[in-house]
Amino acid sequence: MDYIEISMTNFRDFDPEIVMAQLSGMDFESFTESETGIQCYIREDLYNESLITGYLNQLHDDHGVVSESRKIIAQNWNSIWESAYEPVTIAGKCQVRAPFHQQTGGIQYDIVIEPKMSFGTAHHETTSLMLEMLLEEDLSGKRVLDMGCGTGVLAILAHKMKAKQVVAIDNDDWAFANASDNMEKNSATSVTVIQGELSSIPLPAYDVIIANINRNVLLNDIPGYAGCLNPDGVLMMSGFYEQDLEQIRLVSEQAGLRYISHKVNNHWVGAKFVK
Repeated sequence: MDYIEISMTNFRDFDPEIVMAQLSGMDFESFTESETGIQCYIREDLYNESLITGYLNQLHDDHGVVSESRKIIAQNWNSIWESAYEPVTIAGKCQVRAPFHQQTGGIQYDIVIEPKMSFGTAHHETTSLMLEMLLEEDLSGKRVLDMGCGTGVLAILAHKMKAKQVVAIDNDDWAFANASDNMEKNSATSVTVIQGELSSIPLPAYDVIIANINRNVLLNDIPGYAGCLNPDGVLMMSGFYEQDLEQIRLVSEQAGLRYISHKVNNHWVGAKFVK
């Protein structure tokens, strides 16, 4: 999957967080911040050139923000990752590492991930939040669904936490292949990987659903997730900002879910609801 990168600088009197929040509503799915500005990433097939160009021109005219765009072909992601990827440890219990990293002693859950072109190395705040929230759950003997699974890292942790059955779903062909490969690397025999979307969720219902996607997809799919949960089932979501939590909460409550708690990491949110 090819991506478009928008690099933005010269934020003299305007908050980059506002820009990232607004672009997340235009299907941008990841962002990085630096001392000079921000980099924003969107799948090429979701890139609405006229809409986004108009928005960038407005930022330039109103606030002086300077932007540049470039296409990043899928083959570039792996070399970028290998040059920068370091192991990540979550809550002292779970380590996410590459195949070429040595295993750290004293870690309860060791996960080997080769992300290639897929999202989910635990470096991004949303993945880290979801791993941390999963570690607080008792998954033993439960059916777990991981929507937008990316590399499959969350599904693998659920397997290692003794979930009875795990289903991992992603609509991207690279993610499907990558997650399937990572299941083999981690001997995650309880996990079934499916290429699909909401309509692809196999029944019966689930005890825990994990959805780390983006605000727009979540708002559209929350009622479907609620319908796939057992009574007292847990829905954990991330991929949105603090200012989006109220809308996520409203749609969830309308779908019959009860807000329990949320965590924040660098303005990103992980939220827990119960049916």
